[in-house]
Amino acid sequence: MTLPEPDHHRGPALGGPRRILLLSHTGREEARAVTRAVVSSLLGHGLVVRMLEDEAKEAELPADVAVETVTLDEVRAEECELALVIGGDGTILRACELTHGTATPLLGVNLGHVGFLAEAESEEVESMIERVVERRYTSDERMTLDVSVYRDKELIASTWALNEASVEKAARSRMLEVVVEVDGRPLSRFGCDGIVCATPTGSTAYNFSAGGPVVWPEVEALLMVPISAHALFSRPVVVAPSSVLAVEVLAQTAGAGVLWCDGRRTVDLPPGARIEVRRGASPVRLARLHEAPFTDRLVAKFGLPVEGWRGAAERRRRQHDADVADVAAAHDAADATAGSASGAAGAAVRASDGDRP
Repeated sequence: MTLPEPDHHRGPALGGPRRILLLSHTGREEARAVTRAVVSSLLGHGLVVRMLEDEAKEAELPADVAVETVTLDEVRAEECELALVIGGDGTILRACELTHGTATPLLGVNLGHVGFLAEAESEEVESMIERVVERRYTSDERMTLDVSVYRDKELIASTWALNEASVEKAARSRMLEVVVEVDGRPLSRFGCDGIVCATPTGSTAYNFSAGGPVVWPEVEALLMVPISAHALFSRPVVVAPSSVLAVEVLAQTAGAGVLWCDGRRTVDLPPGARIEVRRGASPVRLARLHEAPFTDRLVAKFGLPVEGWRGAAERRRRQHDADVADVAAAHDAADATAGSASGAAGAAVRASDGDRP
């Protein structure tokens, strides 16, 4: 079984109408209301809006609102300059399936809880639309994972992930017996509930819950984190982006396993299955409206306590002290110059008096 996957990067054609692909979690009333407002605003600015047929219907758009409606097979995200996603991280991960392999960036409006992949909150929709219309946004390339599943050396499935690929036990009462491997060399064998292989983008998702490290998105690396491993050594590992991670489900495992990619795509894993994870050939692009550092995003999204931090105040105090010192030095230099000029003038007068008869 091979899951559908694009094989090249494509972007919107130049010179045509400006087209926005709009995807929404229309099962929520808040999302439907935001969708109607966004569609109205985009159309008012002369942009073409493309939506999935079922989502356009569920959004209950006014009768006089004309949007392009397409089926899932007709989306053609490469014809759109931007994919605007209204919902939480789950909706954004669903949208990634439609833009993966194209040059079209995703811009998420968060209606969920944390919304790490989103760039705007619902109350920022008006300013977000202005930036989209004026093309005042940038885009980041995010690493993905290419995942291959083998049995008896035969490829039985291939898929991909933006956040993570997790190998998990299929039955609650059964533990997986696995051997984990890095670059063709065995690292350890143990029983566990599963293994998470993640990207830096996914480090704040399942990897985070499993006790893995938070990795800044500009860092290129692959992460592997055991889940509830019955072993003395079962620490998370971070490896080079060129490395290949592998998980072998041992043949003597009592139960079957399952591969989950971004919590959306699954592959059943029989005993003896081998899962290989490597850097994906096609990155995903995320649009950015703000240049705020990832540290600030981390603090805001997780509500981390930073009260008492004196960094900014200390920098302001030092800058103020430096400015005062510069002003004082300038005054001293001016006084010294004036004093030198006065001394020279006095010497000249005394010399002139000495020449008189």
